[in-house]
Amino acid sequence: MNGVSCGVSCGVRSANGSVVIPAIGLEMKVRISPKATGGRFTLIETTHAPGYGPPLHRHREAEYFYVLNGRYLYEVNHARFEVEAGDTVMVPGNVPHGFVNIDTQPSKQLVLLEPGLDAMAFFMELGGVMKDGELNVEARNVFSARWGVDFLGPPLKPARVSVCEGLQG
Repeated sequence: MNGVSCGVSCGVRSANGSVVIPAIGLEMKVRISPKATGGRFTLIETTHAPGYGPPLHRHREAEYFYVLNGRYLYEVNHARFEVEAGDTVMVPGNVPHGFVNIDTQPSKQLVLLEPGLDAMAFFMELGGVMKDGELNVEARNVFSARWGVDFLGPPLKPARVSVCEGLQG
């Protein structure tokens, strides 16, 4: 592997150009960079190990998730629901959200972020903020200020839920 050498909690760039963060079960590849779109959007491909996903968070960018394979439990603005291959989830900017891979195998998504951001730098730095899958509080504050991300809670835990849980008034 090339790139930064700082243990399992740091993002490491692999030979195929992806960022791997073992502490949070993530592999990320940039498919379309913001340079190619004039900053309008970024397209990434993410693979999550079973039981892994990001902490509950929010940021200014809208995100559009298309599940390529596997299954995820999502929480978007306090509503929880399951998605699987072929499903799309839209999260407006500044809306609290998180997800976890609830499959027994790695699950994969295409994620469009609008406006675009330097996803390679973002995920490399995120790897340094996470320690054993948990946020390092000191590094979190610096990361949050630099990237405009508010961390609102821990990662979701895999659990079976109704498809409509939390969506009813």
